[in-house]
Amino acid sequence: MTERGIDCNELVEVVTEYLEGSMPAADRKRFDEHLEICEGCETYLAQYRQTIQLTGKLATADVGEPARGKLLAA
Repeated sequence: MTERGIDCNELVEVVTEYLEGSMPAADRKRFDEHLEICEGCETYLAQYRQTIQLTGKLATADVGEPARGKLLAA
C-alpha cells in the first residue's frame, strides 16, 4: 500500500492481514478509509467474514466425497 490509499485490488490482497489484526496501523487506516467509500469492498469484507464463520462450523462429516478428496489433494 502507499500513502495515497488503496484500491479494490489491493484491498483483496491484504484482507486476511486486516482480519488477523497484523496490518500496520497506517495501512489499516487506509483500508478503513477505502471501506468508507467503496460499497463493493464493504460487501466483499462482510462475505469474507461470513465465509470464515461458516467454514469454522464445518465438520469432516459435512464434506462429502469427492469434494473431500479434492480438498485433501490440494
